[in-house]
Amino acid sequence: MIDWLAFVLVAVVSIGAAALVVALFAAGLRLLAVEAHRGVALTGAYACFVVAAAAVLFGIWVLIPAFH
Repeated sequence: MIDWLAFVLVAVVSIGAAALVVALFAAGLRLLAVEAHRGVALTGAYACFVVAAAAVLFGIWVLIPAFH
């Protein structure tokens, strides 16, 4: 029998995590295009890219059991 609650939970968390990574990357790209306050925008862009990359690497670490 399929545990539908677990299935829905995994689906919601997966979609939410994917949306978060895409939003962080898009925010980083948008901050790179800012002309005013260049130093602050550049720092924010790099911070967005680092957090997005960390989320992706964490997802890979969770999926591959050899890394545990």
